[in-house]
Parts: sequence; structure tokens; C-alpha cells
Amino acid sequence: MMKGTDRAAVLMLTLGEDAAAEIMRYLGPREVQKLGLGMTQIGNVSREQVDEVLDEFIQTAAEQTSLGIGSTDFIRSTLVKALGEEKAGSIIDRIVMGGTTRGLDQLKWLDPRTIAEMIRLEHPQIIAIVLSYLEADQAGLVLAEMPERVRHDIVMRVATLEGIQPRALQELDEIMEKQFSGQQRLKSSTIGGLQSAANILNNMDGQTETAILDNVKELDEELADRIQELMFVFEDLKQMDDRSMQQVLREIDTGSLTLALKGASEELQAKFMNNLSRRAGEMLQEDLEAMGPARLSDVEAAQKEVLAVAKRMADEGTINLVSSSDQYV
Repeated sequence: MMKGTDRAAVLMLTLGEDAAAEIMRYLGPREVQKLGLGMTQIGNVSREQVDEVLDEFIQTAAEQTSLGIGSTDFIRSTLVKALGEEKAGSIIDRIVMGGTTRGLDQLKWLDPRTIAEMIRLEHPQIIAIVLSYLEADQAGLVLAEMPERVRHDIVMRVATLEGIQPRALQELDEIMEKQFSGQQRLKSSTIGGLQSAANILNNMDGQTETAILDNVKELDEELADRIQELMFVFEDLKQMDDRSMQQVLREIDTGSLTLALKGASEELQAKFMNNLSRRAGEMLQEDLEAMGPARLSDVEAAQKEVLAVAKRMADEGTINLVSSSDQYV
């Protein structure tokens, strides 16, 4: 079965340049990057696969209704269901409350190294605010480009950031905007916090993540423990219910899964295999046994890739990351 990104890429290529360009206007920078990459990597697609994608799109479109589109409550509810509370918050600000964010938003279109160079000489508190505003995976890459001696300080400031006055955030936005030219006003101030720090660390390689947490623990053990409690690691996937696991498996490349499971516990390996068909499970077991030694960094990168898929699907509300009554926030 084609992954969600592949299905979207096929649909965009089928629609043609003008329609695809119009749709991309409404996507964020991370979505554009993922979709663009998917479009460039699409190989030979059968007529049956194209028909399947189009049929699914038509069915989904037919189920939609325009009733209540003008209602703020409807928009808010739809965004929360689609993106989760955290991501929906800032978008609700922009769409419903009329907020706009040219200065800081334009950073989201830049590569991590460029962003790091732009903010490297700023005060750590400014850097923390900028990282809190970015998507967690992008923020993690930016943090990795920062000098090692300041990383833990930045993470501590992200974790203890409980919002920022609108005027102060507006001034920061204007500073960023000057580098792109133009002027800007910003309303949203709900950024930062423990979960933001945990999300950023979740998107870094294991060695760097451990080093930063160790440094934070030396300065504030309680804060480090609170951040760590909110971090969701690869082994935590065994908490998923079977239905959610099966949905995640449909979105994961087999090669990435095999490499990720190379460093997983037997319990987690069994969890994945039990949610595959008998033949697919046997093939995965054979691939694992045939695989030679793998670099730890490669295994961790594959695990991060699988985790990113699971977290995205959880944010979209299509799966649950925990099967118990406990909530994952």
C-alpha cells in the first residue's frame, strides 16, 4: 500500500502544474518540503494505483460539507482534530484571530544551518524563543548547529518559557523581518515550555540528546527529569494498541523499520511483527537475522524516522500513542 505522502504526490502530479501550485499555496514549509520530495521520488506508478488515489480523493471530498464553514467554533474544532491542540493553537491565531507572522514564519523555509548562523550571536533567551516557534524537528536540527557549550542552556530556557508578552514577540518578529525586509505584527504568544523542549530533544540524535540532558541535570535535576518524562522514545511504541500499530506500519518503509528494530527490545520487535501478516512478519525476521552489524547512529536515525511518523499520525488524530487510559501529551 502506498504511503500517505506518496498518495498525495501522485494526486498532485495528476492534477497538473496550475492546480498543484494553487494547493501548495495553502501548505506550510514542512509540508511543501515533504510533498515536493515525494513528487521527485515517485517512480513508475500503475494506472490502478492512480485510479485508487483518485477514487480515495473523490470519496473523501464527497464526504465533506460546507455547513458551518463560517463558524469560528467549527474552524477551531476542525483544526484541533486535524492537527492537535499544540499545532492548531498558532494556526487558529492566524486564521481566526487575524494574526500574521512574516518574520518568524520565513525562518521555517530556511535550512537549519542558515537559521543557526542568523541567531548564533543572539542572547540564549532569544534563541530559545526562536526554536520554540519552529517545528520540533527543524528546531532540533538548528540546535545541533549551535555551539555545544550553549545547547543545554537553550534547552533549559525553552523548558522554562511560559509564554512571552505579545509586544516582546512582536519586536522579535520585526527583527527577523528586517533581515527579509518589510514590517510585521504578531499576536501569538503561546510558545515554549517543557513539552516544546522535550519535542526538540526527541528530534536530535541520541548522543547529543543525552549530552544535553546530562548538562541540564547538573544544573537543575528536577527540570531535566520533567523534560525526560515528556519525551517519547522508540521503546514507548510498545504502548500502542494493535490498530494504531497496524496503521503506522502502512506508512513506514520496510528498510527503515528493519534498521530501527535492530536496536529494539525483543518485546518491541514482537509487537511490530505480531501486527504484520504472517508472511510479512517472517520476512522481517529473516531480514533482521541476515542484517550485519549496524552503526548506532544509523539505527537511531531510523528509529527517529519511525517515531516521527507515529507522532505525526497521533497529532492528526489517526492513532493513539498509548493503549491505556493514560494520556500522552
